[in-house]
Amino acid sequence: MSASADQQGSANSQLAVLLIGPTAAGKTDLALELVREFPLEIVSVDSALVYRGLDIGSGKPSPSVLANVPHHLIDIRDPADRYSAGQFVRDALRAMADIRARGKIPLLVGGTMMYVKALTQGLAELPEADPAIRAEIDARAVGLGWPALHAELRQVDARAAERILPNDGQRIQRALEVHRITGRTLSELHATTVRQSLNDRFCIIAWGPADRSALYGRIAARFEQMMATGFLGEVRRLYERGDLSAELPSLRSVGYRQLWGHLAGQYELVEGVRLGVIATRQLARRQLMWLRAMPEVTSFDSLESESNARIKAMVGRLIAEHSPVTPHSG
Repeated sequence: MSASADQQGSANSQLAVLLIGPTAAGKTDLALELVREFPLEIVSVDSALVYRGLDIGSGKPSPSVLANVPHHLIDIRDPADRYSAGQFVRDALRAMADIRARGKIPLLVGGTMMYVKALTQGLAELPEADPAIRAEIDARAVGLGWPALHAELRQVDARAAERILPNDGQRIQRALEVHRITGRTLSELHATTVRQSLNDRFCIIAWGPADRSALYGRIAARFEQMMATGFLGEVRRLYERGDLSAELPSLRSVGYRQLWGHLAGQYELVEGVRLGVIATRQLARRQLMWLRAMPEVTSFDSLESESNARIKAMVGRLIAEHSPVTPHSG
């Protein structure tokens, strides 16, 4: 994918840097390097990091990092809450305005590609959730299974079905719900978007290993490390609250959903871990598909020794060209 950040936006637009990529690619470490070198402030673009108590399994920065490096849109919701792409866009725009008011530039970091698309390309005008329709769809899923409902979705919205995995109940439910409420497909509605960030000039950087097997190795190693540092205990604390369920968006996050199934007695822990690694790999594949389809992205291979320096040179040049703010140290 070729770079075109220099051509985005107008002369009076405001620069924002997006650092995106698949899970376990090392985005957080790179973001911290950039913040140390440039007048940037981090805005999380991660649907799991918004939730309090989802720490180990989400790869949330450590408390010491959060205490020393300002981050936005982390720990802003309880796991019982729902959080949408529309809410993210509104919150992100507010955070970006606050950062600019302090004379800095937003650095948006994460891998929730729907959030990235909503912010940079626009947000479809979708109906609010209908609890009755959702309950009906959930009841049918219990009896038939999500793959059967995925087959139904393919009949009404083949494009959405191509993007959604047969066991991704949350997205299957939403696509069917939208069709029931509006009589139109989710794909149709997504084709008509409203962009709210018209004055922003986005420099989009994709970061990750070009060798997919290397990424999968990192995913397996990271999951093992998370288990060693208390991931199961973290999920158990959420499970024992008593007011949460596996159908909530927070608990559908990869890793959490699979360990939740173990705690619910569906399978042994070793199987939960295996399923968690598989689900994380599937997430990474979907993220890479999103990246390949996104326009205006500059990709860097995290395995190449020169990539860090090349990114820093590009970011430094963009900042110098866009504003009088200059890179800093410390």
